[in-house]
Amino acid sequence: MKVDVKTLDGKKMTGHAAQTPVGAALRIAPGFIATARDDDAGIETTIEAHYNAEKGRYIPTVIVNRSTSDEFNEERLRHTATQAILQAAIPHCITVRVDDEPNAKWSSVSDLTAGDSKIIPDWMAAAVVKRGVRDERWDVIEILYGAAALAGLPPVKLISVELDIPERTASDWVKRARAAGRLEGMTSTIGRPAGAAQ
Repeated sequence: MKVDVKTLDGKKMTGHAAQTPVGAALRIAPGFIATARDDDAGIETTIEAHYNAEKGRYIPTVIVNRSTSDEFNEERLRHTATQAILQAAIPHCITVRVDDEPNAKWSSVSDLTAGDSKIIPDWMAAAVVKRGVRDERWDVIEILYGAAALAGLPPVKLISVELDIPERTASDWVKRARAAGRLEGMTSTIGRPAGAAQ
C-alpha cells in the first residue's frame, strides 16, 4: 500500500520532523497525516494521528474517506483499512541511528525498509540473531517493538516474523529489552493474555 505521509502542518514527512525521544534509540514525529488511495474502490482515506505518551502509541484523531470516482464502492467505503494505513505510515515517522558514531545521521525506519517490505533489512536481522551483542539486539528489538506498538499492532508477532525467530524467543527478548530500559514510553496490550506484561 502506497501512503503519502506529511507532518501535522502539511509538509513532507522527513527525519527532521522526528524530534520526540521515545525509548533509548528512537525519535518520532509528534503526529502525522497519512493519505492512501484505493483506485479499485474509488476511495481516498486520510488519517491524522497523534502520539499519546500515556498509551505509548499513535492514536488516530481524524479519519476522512473521500470518493475519487463516480463508480466508487459504497460497501468498501464503510470498511476502509485504517490499521493498514497506520502500519504503512508509521515507519516514516520513526527515526533511528544505525551507527554509534556521535554525529551519525538519524534515518527513518522507512528508509531502512528492505525491498520485501520488512522493517529490518535481512543482513541486520541475521546479525542480531547470530551475535551475542546485546546492545545491537536491543536496538533492533526497540525499533521493531516501537514500530508495532506505535501502530497498535502485536510487537511479539512482528519481531518473530522480522527476525525469523519463535514467538517465545521474541517475547523473552522483549522482556529483557524492557528490563534493560530500552522500551520506555512504549507499551502494547495487543497480542498478550489479560494480566500479562510485555
